[in-house]
Amino acid sequence: MNNELLIKLNEFLRRASKATYAGDGTETKPWRKGFKELEYGEGDWYYRDSYSGYLRSWGQEVVWLSDKPIWTCLYGGGMSEARMNSDFAEKTFGFLKQVLSVGDNETTFQPRGPKEFSNGNWEYRCEFKGNINKFNGYEFISYKNEVVFTHDFFGGLVYSN
Repeated sequence: MNNELLIKLNEFLRRASKATYAGDGTETKPWRKGFKELEYGEGDWYYRDSYSGYLRSWGQEVVWLSDKPIWTCLYGGGMSEARMNSDFAEKTFGFLKQVLSVGDNETTFQPRGPKEFSNGNWEYRCEFKGNINKFNGYEFISYKNEVVFTHDFFGGLVYSN
């Protein structure tokens, strides 16, 4: 895939993320039973985030260009054992949505959020290896220096015949 197309893919990913989960986007009819799904499209570009679970969840983001899948990210994890309750999870996920909307993600590839972000007692860190072509890493959220949420992720470009 040429560099210009990779730049467009990265820009599209950021807009899609902000319009869906990070931006409290509207859920669409899921393709799979028991999953929640969000979608976003612009012209020939289409994005779908599909996940199952709440306190612990696993999901996949996919980008299509002209009806062909070209990029994907798989992610999973969730709340720590000590914080397995819906009220605290709601606050944690609110912070996660804030995190996914910040950083230099328009020009620099961020598979999830920025490397570091904090707000009050909340702190986020993301570490990964690779680039938009192929990557893997993890993210975690701490509240008052206690790790309360973790996610592992990996993904990259899809090449088809």
